[in-house]
Amino acid sequence: MDAAELLRQAGRIVQEAGARLEDRNLASQVHAKGPTDFVTAVDTEVQEQIRARLQALDGTIQFMAEEKDNAAIDPSRPVWILDPVDGTTNLIHGFRHSAISLALAEGGRVRLGLVFDPFAGELFAARRGGGAFCNGRAIRVSGTACLADSLCSVGTNPGRREEAAAAFARARRIYDRCHDIRRLGAASVELCYTACGRLDAYLEHGLKPWDYAAGWLILEEAGGRLTAWDGKTPSLAAASCAILATNGRIHEELLALGCI
Repeated sequence: MDAAELLRQAGRIVQEAGARLEDRNLASQVHAKGPTDFVTAVDTEVQEQIRARLQALDGTIQFMAEEKDNAAIDPSRPVWILDPVDGTTNLIHGFRHSAISLALAEGGRVRLGLVFDPFAGELFAARRGGGAFCNGRAIRVSGTACLADSLCSVGTNPGRREEAAAAFARARRIYDRCHDIRRLGAASVELCYTACGRLDAYLEHGLKPWDYAAGWLILEEAGGRLTAWDGKTPSLAAASCAILATNGRIHEELLALGCI
């Protein structure tokens, strides 16, 4: 099937799975992978539901996801990249900013991207060269031209507390130069908020491919820009990455701060 139809069907799959994020019983079944890293029954059930549906849709496409061993993935071949619950800590606490993030990549480039936030009822979608949309309506990044007029989201990466001093110093330097800062705790949502102009920039370190793959394409198709903190293109093959996502207009100003 062509890319547009594949995106449409994958969108239906993530929307159907999204109902599980609102099941507080499943969200209360928590296993700790680390002091600040959790998996719930929602994560595992959503992942399996989407894996099975995608396999039935096209069994030739590989499947990468947060809650599985991805060692055998060949990045040169088509691969779905899934975060079944982006914002698991939010989900546990009932802080209603969590989403399903699904991307299709091949040869290190994202071809399709979907982020579904069931709490807001918003499905963000993009295919390369086809634009970016929220619930079927085209979206664009903000027109904010300078950091001084911007609203920025700055992540904390709670899994690496040894870097907390640097993370909060970075947030302070940006805070001193913009209108204000925000922190939602779900990378895919923050990328989509940047794509539709609710935020002007978002940055965080320690992100995994499933955290940002879908949002990366959605942002670019909405006219924005995403790089690593050194200004280079991130690699989906890397275990983790520090990313800077902006409306494009304030990207160089943020890079020039020398604090990211």
